[in-house]
Amino acid sequence: MKKIVGLVVFVFALQINAQDNNALLKHYEAFYKQMQKQGDVEGVINALTHLNVLSPNKGRLDTLAVLYMNGNKHIQALNTIGIEKVASDSDMAVEIKARSLQALNQPERAIEQYEELFKRMPSIMIAYELADLKTQVNDDIGATLHITYGIANSKEDIKRTFYESQTPYQVPIKAAFLYLKGLIKFKENNELNIDAAVAILDEALQIAPNFNLAQISKEALLARKNLPEKKN
Repeated sequence: MKKIVGLVVFVFALQINAQDNNALLKHYEAFYKQMQKQGDVEGVINALTHLNVLSPNKGRLDTLAVLYMNGNKHIQALNTIGIEKVASDSDMAVEIKARSLQALNQPERAIEQYEELFKRMPSIMIAYELADLKTQVNDDIGATLHITYGIANSKEDIKRTFYESQTPYQVPIKAAFLYLKGLIKFKENNELNIDAAVAILDEALQIAPNFNLAQISKEALLARKNLPEKKN
């Protein structure tokens, strides 16, 4: 008899717990919709966090990570979905990992995610990020492959934004690829290839006269070329 009573109490407790859980889910689902309606990002993050605790859901986790990434909270974004390459990741999750790792100055790990993203949906913008990152880690052969792809597939209406000046500005993506091509040409032989690198940067500047980064790089190369030779 005691065993039967104990079982009844246990089942009853489970039912109460399930009812409480369902009530909380409904509450936070309503709260989530209201926060979306009000445009309250912090409220949306709060609601999604509670919903994921109550009922883990990969789609909601990806959405939560996007919100963190868009708010420049890249560590929180990666803490939400991880940093490892996972075959079952959504395209959104792969992009979040790539961009957040890039923002946190983890180029090797970012490259791994961008390469996966490029396999799934090749695009000229992803090719540029790969070329840029591979230039940074001195994978010049890999970078050149992406640069070649980028120049061949460039379109005038595709722009890339740069932030090194006080005011962000955009240039046609072909100019951006040419800028990277010029850097790599210089790296091949930083004594003999200055003129060739400057010529490539001039190509970029012809397309985008406002390309401040290309202009700065060109001036630096010319200044290096004009340095007085050291006497023995």
